[in-house]
Amino acid sequence: MEVSVEDMRDDDWVMVRAIYLEGIATGDATFETEAPTFEAWDAAHLRECRLVARAGGEIAGWAALSPVSSRRVHGGVAEVSVYVAGKFRGRGVGRALLAALVEESERNDLWTLQAGVLAENEASVRLHAACGFRVVGRRERLGKLKGAWRDVVLLERRSAVVGND
Repeated sequence: MEVSVEDMRDDDWVMVRAIYLEGIATGDATFETEAPTFEAWDAAHLRECRLVARAGGEIAGWAALSPVSSRRVHGGVAEVSVYVAGKFRGRGVGRALLAALVEESERNDLWTLQAGVLAENEASVRLHAACGFRVVGRRERLGKLKGAWRDVVLLERRSAVVGND
């Protein structure tokens, strides 16, 4: 399967949202229980560093970054989101997206990427590790999802090329 990763366009939103909803339905991708409107999603994510993976003419997944803080000192730190459509999981789409997102983040002067992954989502933890992230901690009982407390594994990747002065 050939996968191409490219910049997300606003008109990709319908499929991006559908893939996000699939992730929500797994119960292991996010604490969110519904997808936001495009306007809310757009406002919460950096304009740069929004990617989609295309395979066979379909959007197979997406990745984007959110600022972690409005404080200037954290201007080079962003939170990672990576979602892959169910029928494309386990086929390298997530890795292609995350690797491209790392490269794009460095082109945009981001020095640290972080991710909070529900502890049961072992595939996502492995994906992040494969792309240079390290586990920096575990937040126990961070939030409830469907009435059950869930832990979150914290991962981060420090750039080897940005912010090393």
